[in-house]
Amino acid sequence: MKLRKASWLLISLTLILSIFLTACTGNQAEDPKETPGDDGTKEEEQASGPQQGGDLIIGSTGAPTVFNPLYSTDTSSSDIEGFIYDSLVSSDTEFNPTMSMAESIDISEDGLTFTAKLKKGIKWHDGEEFTADDVVFTFSIPKNPDYNGERGSAFEAMESVTKVDDYTVEFKLSKKDASFYPVSLSYFILPEHILKDVPVAELGEHEFNTKSPIGTGPFKFVEWKDGEYVKVEAFDDYFKGRPYLDTLTYKIVPDMDAMIAQIQAGDIHFAAGVPGTDIETVKSFPGVKVESGLGLSYTYLGYNQKNDLFKDKKVRQAITHAIDREAIVSSVMNGDGKVAHVPESPLSFAYNEDVPKFEFDVEKAKSLLAEAGWKDSDGDGILDKDGKKFSFTVKTNQGNKVREDIVVVLQEQLKEVGIEAKPEIVEWSAFIEQISAPNWNYDALVLGWSLSTFPDQYDIFHTSQMEEGLNFVWYSNPEADKLMEEAKQILDQDEYKAAYADIYKMLAEDQPYTFLYYPNVHRVMPANLEGYVFHAKDDFYDISKWWLKK
Repeated sequence: MKLRKASWLLISLTLILSIFLTACTGNQAEDPKETPGDDGTKEEEQASGPQQGGDLIIGSTGAPTVFNPLYSTDTSSSDIEGFIYDSLVSSDTEFNPTMSMAESIDISEDGLTFTAKLKKGIKWHDGEEFTADDVVFTFSIPKNPDYNGERGSAFEAMESVTKVDDYTVEFKLSKKDASFYPVSLSYFILPEHILKDVPVAELGEHEFNTKSPIGTGPFKFVEWKDGEYVKVEAFDDYFKGRPYLDTLTYKIVPDMDAMIAQIQAGDIHFAAGVPGTDIETVKSFPGVKVESGLGLSYTYLGYNQKNDLFKDKKVRQAITHAIDREAIVSSVMNGDGKVAHVPESPLSFAYNEDVPKFEFDVEKAKSLLAEAGWKDSDGDGILDKDGKKFSFTVKTNQGNKVREDIVVVLQEQLKEVGIEAKPEIVEWSAFIEQISAPNWNYDALVLGWSLSTFPDQYDIFHTSQMEEGLNFVWYSNPEADKLMEEAKQILDQDEYKAAYADIYKMLAEDQPYTFLYYPNVHRVMPANLEGYVFHAKDDFYDISKWWLKK
C-alpha cells in the first residue's frame, strides 16, 4: 500500500526538554522606496515577499554534546542536527507524514517491506551527491555488533537494508513494526563517502561528530566553541531552496535570567521555552512577539531502580502521593501547565487518562511507606529500614528555573512524610553524561521528555533498553514488555490506541516516574520574523523558510 494511504502514521523527531533562544539582525533592503506619511515622516515601503539576509542567534541553557543523530540523546544536539542534516521523511504540524529526501515510500501488503524512492539532485555540503549508498550506510550502523549508541531499538525489526539502484532503497523487516516508518525512517542521514572507512566502534567518538559534521540540511557547520556557541551558515544548494537567513549562531547562556536579560538587551531575539512565569515580562520588551501552545512533552521525577530505595512500587506510589503536583503547577509554574498521569501528551492520538491516579494524599503516602517497612525508629524525622535512612539526592539541570524550583519544593513536600530529598543542580552536559549509560550516576532526577510524534514507549520503558538504551531508570516489568512488543506489530490506529490504553494503565500503576506535568511552550521571537509556523514538537520547524521583514 502507498504511504499516502497510511495517514494515521505519525513522525518522530527524537528525545527530552530543553530551552532555546534566537537573536537576529538584518541588513536594510536595497534602494528602499519611501513615501511621506500623514505626519510628514517617511515610511519605508515593505517588500511583498520573503527577503534574503539576516543573522539569527539561538541561545540555549543546555550545551550540545555531539552532532550525530545515532549517538546524541540531548535536545541541544538534536536542534543543531536539525540545521545540518535531513531525513527521508518528516512531519507536518498535525504530525502527518511528509516526504523530505524521499520522493515516495511504498509499503508491502504484509507490512514487512518498505521501498523508498529518493529525490535526485540532493547535494551534501561538500558538493557530493546524495544517493542510496548514504541511506544503506546510515541504517547499517545501528545493526552493526560494534554499535555502542543508544538508538538501536529503533532498528531492531529491520532485517536488511539494500540498494536497489542509486535512488532506490529497500528495507526488509523480520516482523511488523508500527514505529518503523514514522520513527526509524525519520532519522537523519549520514554521508557514506566521508565515514565509510571509520570503524563503527570508533564512530561515536570520531571528530566528524564535533569538528566537521557534513549533512544535506539547510545550514552548513562553521564552528563550535565549546561552552560558547555553535555557528552554521546557509547552504546555497539546499534541495528545498536556500534558506532566507544567512547564519544561525546557537549561543550558550548560563541560565534563564541571563537569557531574558539578553532578550531585553537585543542580544537574543528568539527564545523557545521561556517559562510562563517570565512571559509577561518578556512581552513588555520592544520588538518582540510571542507564540504559545501545548508542547509535545512532559516533565517527570524519575527513580533509579538500581537503588534499593526505589525497587518497591509501593514506595514509588507513596512518593507520588506525597507530592502536591497541582501546587507545583499553580505556584511554581503560575498555572502554565497540566498535571500529568501518563508518559504521553494530550496531543497524541493514543493519549488515555483513564489510568490509576495517585493524587496528593500525605496520609496515604505514610501508610504505603509503612507497608513497605519504612519507619522512623530513632525519632530524627527521617524514615529508616534495616539501618538505612530514606535519604537521596534529586538531580536536575542548571539553567532551568522551573526545575530548579521544583527540586526545592520536592525537598519540602517529601520531608512531611519522613523522606530526605536533597537537591543537586548540575550543568547540562555533565548532567546528561552522569545519568546516561554506563554511568547512571544519580538517585532520582527531574527531567523531561520531548516526545516522539508517534506514541511508542518501548525505547524508554522496555527491559531490553536498560543496559544501553534510554531506560536509564532501570524499570522492568515482563508483562509491560510483552504488551509493548505486541503493540509494535499493530498497524491499525484504533487497535494500537486500545493496546496502549492497557500499557499506560500498567505504567501508571508501576510509577517508574512520578509524571509531573505537561508544559505549555512559549516562543519569543522578533516582531519582524516571518515564515514561522508553530509546531508542538519542533522549535525550529521549517527554519529554512523563516525570514526577516526589513
